[in-house]
Amino acid sequence: MKRLRRLPWFAIPVGAAALLAGAGLIYAQLDGSERGIPPIDSTSNFEVTGIDIDVTARTGEEARVEGWRRAQRDGWRMLWSRTTGRPAAQAPNLPDSVLNSIVSGVVIDSEQIGPTRYIARLGVLFDRARTGQMLGVQGLVRRSAPVLVIPVLKTGSTAYSFEFQNPWQRAWAQFRTVNSPIDYVRTSGTGMDPLLLNLAQARRRGRGWWRMILDQYGAADIVVAELELRRLYPGGPALGIFTARFGPDGQVLGRFQLRADGSAQIGAMLDEGVRRLDMIYTQALNRGLLRPDPSLVIIAPEVQQEIAEVVEELPELAPVQTAPTGALQSFSIQVDTPDAASVQNAELSVSRVGGVASAITTSLALGGTSIMRVTYSGDAAALQAALSAQGWRVQVLGGNTLRITR
Repeated sequence: MKRLRRLPWFAIPVGAAALLAGAGLIYAQLDGSERGIPPIDSTSNFEVTGIDIDVTARTGEEARVEGWRRAQRDGWRMLWSRTTGRPAAQAPNLPDSVLNSIVSGVVIDSEQIGPTRYIARLGVLFDRARTGQMLGVQGLVRRSAPVLVIPVLKTGSTAYSFEFQNPWQRAWAQFRTVNSPIDYVRTSGTGMDPLLLNLAQARRRGRGWWRMILDQYGAADIVVAELELRRLYPGGPALGIFTARFGPDGQVLGRFQLRADGSAQIGAMLDEGVRRLDMIYTQALNRGLLRPDPSLVIIAPEVQQEIAEVVEELPELAPVQTAPTGALQSFSIQVDTPDAASVQNAELSVSRVGGVASAITTSLALGGTSIMRVTYSGDAAALQAALSAQGWRVQVLGGNTLRITR
């Protein structure tokens, strides 16, 4: 019987070693502990950020507790002012016991604790269900079609998206979308996300792959948030160039620059960049630019034929009057609300007016006169004409205050 001689480990063929190494690389591309950042759930909270606190007490711990209490009070005034459009000084004074019941968390952006002093920049999260009752009835806010977000980071000579964890992906995952009219579809970057939502796909214009991907993630279109991060030297100042793109063709909706004095401020710069990009997309939505591309909709051929036949049989319709374009303005509208149903009907009717971005009842008075805050793209005369076309009798009380009756 012929026995086989055992070969030493260094005698393994080079091709087999390369094959094993390649298998490890393939595994590293598909799996790993440093992959994916799940987006935070922001559907049940109101968030107020940028609250600066500077408190002195007997001990550092007492100063920290007092600082959090002041953050709750200041956060409530800021949230009330943002919702009602009135000065924060006119906000109702709520006791600490009530604030503790409606605050669901405190977000620490930065803090310094000394022996007797506490300096911090905080954010406060308010429970939507409990706080909404104190802020009044929530109005109908126009929402966009669901759009898939691909954050692209360019640093040095490298550009990537979900290939591995990065601070730009984390900034989008931590962004609270509850107050934004844009319906963002954010992915965690795990599983097949790095293979489907990579840099090459973000620059692809062909509709075939996009139809499949958007159908996979339940979105109607795509937004690409680009960041080019330039560092003067490691650990030194950094310059961020932010670009808001929309659609498979990469239409540029806006671009701006932000600067960080050091590496410690880059995180805050990225958070501010996400907030400003959201403002650009919101303005594009109000101008009618954020419309889904019809070529991205998957329709079976037989369904397309049926739609074409139905369209040919439809009578010619009168041309639709487009909403006036202009800067967004806030109006106060008084309306009689004898019951709860009349409140919803009034909000629904006003929100359907062309050019209205939001309609929120800020002061509810069942059986009396409620006040509605309306954001409109145009002046008071244009809003009066648009409301009259909806069947309302409009009376101008002065400035941006109107009264409507049936």
